Amino acid sequence: MPTSPSTNATSRSRATHAPSRPRPNQIGIAAVHRRIGAGTDPKPTTRQTKKKRPHRTDAEMGRDPTHAFRPRLRSAKPPRIGLRVPSSPPTHHRSPPAASDEHGYRFSIVDDVGFQKFVKNLQPQFRMVSYETVRADSMTIYESEKLKLQDALLKIPCRLSISVDMWRSNTQMDFLCLTCHYIDHANDEWKVRKKILNFVHVEAPFTDDQIASLILEKLREWGIDRKLAAIVLDNCASGEIVARELLVVLQPRRLLLLNGNLFQVRSCAHILNLTVQESLEQTSDIITRVREMIQNVKFSQERFEKFQDTAKLLQMDQKLLVLDSPNNWPSTYLMFDSACYYHDVLMRLAEHEAHYGAFLTAKEWADVKALTEILDALYHKMEKFPVENPTANLYFNDMCEVHVLLNTWRNSPSPVVAQVADRMLTKFEGYWDLTRPVMAFASILDPRYKMKSVEYFCRLIYAADQFRAKTTIDDIRQSFTNLCSEYEQSGNSFKNPSALFYSATSNSCMSSVYSNGDDFKTFSRITLSDARRGLDQYIQETSSGQSFKSDLDMYLEEPVYRQKEGHLDNFDILGWWKSFAAKYPVLSQMARDILAIPVSIIPLDSDARTLNEYLSTMDPSTVQGLVCAQDWLREDTEVASSDGHADDKAARGDELIVLPK
Repeated sequence: MPTSPSTNATSRSRATHAPSRPRPNQIGIAAVHRRIGAGTDPKPTTRQTKKKRPHRTDAEMGRDPTHAFRPRLRSAKPPRIGLRVPSSPPTHHRSPPAASDEHGYRFSIVDDVGFQKFVKNLQPQFRMVSYETVRADSMTIYESEKLKLQDALLKIPCRLSISVDMWRSNTQMDFLCLTCHYIDHANDEWKVRKKILNFVHVEAPFTDDQIASLILEKLREWGIDRKLAAIVLDNCASGEIVARELLVVLQPRRLLLLNGNLFQVRSCAHILNLTVQESLEQTSDIITRVREMIQNVKFSQERFEKFQDTAKLLQMDQKLLVLDSPNNWPSTYLMFDSACYYHDVLMRLAEHEAHYGAFLTAKEWADVKALTEILDALYHKMEKFPVENPTANLYFNDMCEVHVLLNTWRNSPSPVVAQVADRMLTKFEGYWDLTRPVMAFASILDPRYKMKSVEYFCRLIYAADQFRAKTTIDDIRQSFTNLCSEYEQSGNSFKNPSALFYSATSNSCMSSVYSNGDDFKTFSRITLSDARRGLDQYIQETSSGQSFKSDLDMYLEEPVYRQKEGHLDNFDILGWWKSFAAKYPVLSQMARDILAIPVSIIPLDSDARTLNEYLSTMDPSTVQGLVCAQDWLREDTEVASSDGHADDKAARGDELIVLPK
């Protein structure tokens, strides 16, 4: 609203006659903000609480209205020391809660004398809040962020996949961690996202039925039980039973892909872990012998120094001599690998200390070296799984290569290799059958391979039985076609709320309504971009008098996408599907649902799924609030570190818990 000249004059008059003493909120606290976050001060400033006086003109106050325009001399003032903050209300009250939620700082940091001195030196007028205030405000932040996430998930035009993990505190309290995985399209970019939905306490003892019921309850609370793609239960005991209980409820509602045939999925790492660990049980004797040999070397400082001196004498580079952890096959591989590396050193020690009886015979050494070759190949496959923003298409070829290797090793001239490989192959095929359809579909949705990868590996794996190879290829192709038909028939009801569809059977555009979940909007609310998409689809389906071709027909008929040399590992499949979404609207929706299925999850052992001492002392509701809020508030940090650089937070010890990526 424009002000009168008298008002402006009055305002300038007050500015020129203002007292020289600084206002409290002019003293800088920016350093505190940078250190512990941002929030709201519980105590409003004097300027905020003081009742505003009614404005009076200079004439009403008996002053000359022109005095503000007269030149004035100002006395020189010493420069202000410190940082000046904006005149907006201070925002440091929620700083400790925000820092606790985002960085995992303990609530008790506000009671730490050193921290209080640090803050006071930065801002003497900062009034430290109490432990209870920090906790209460942290829970307020959690509730606020939860509403934001729930709103975002409800608006996502695609399916979500779920992973379930069971955690335990050091006080033996059990927690269920429910995480969703999806492809976000915010800011016109397709990105893989992972969000912890719940970290809820489960009263012991509990049954598989109770776990299934709890999962369903939480999914309904979030409003996403009608848009599930798949579930991973690798870190959940009796995952098979829990999955069956979930299917009993979800299958009759006909909301799952292929009537639930794609619902339960095992991660690649879990399949390899089960395959190798269970198969190595029959080689426990040789593993025990190697373990005893290394324990003998490390039995005393004197004996280990003799080992080191012998290694130097043989001019060997230093390498860690590993002692494995039972029931952890990667550590067993590292133990075998280090033993083979120091073979000559250990043989030299065996000559001088044969009376210990802990060293291996020549035959045992041959078996160890043969097993090491097997484990080496599988270990390096495992190393590929923990990557940033993984998509399901990355691992089908790797898993098929493992299948081929197991077939080859089963015919090895080494009895121990043939025996172990045969056991591994049986285990692998049993676990792989459940996940292969999803992995194959993801490979088909990779424009670099389409059906080629499926055809090649099936014929290679079943080289001795080409009928089985052909049957497997045909089954995968038919299942994929059926899935594509489901998407076409559903009209992408909740997946693409802005799409205007053209019906090939009725030869007319559905101009009166278009689908948006359970709602229907009139044509008057359809945007110009919606109409343009409908026109594009109409032209595509009716031009040149050609018969209608589905997305799948056109996609498979076109040549595979060929990358330039040197860029084979840098293919952005999400960027490709985003670019071709208009050309393949149905397949692009399938890609968003299938590629987000978390097949690269690394299964954690029980020690890794144990809460730290700090969280273990808190009540369950606070634990859930902190774990979830920390995950949600760290999104910007995760996105910033997704350029391939390792995130070093774990090394600093900032995390509340080590969460699976």
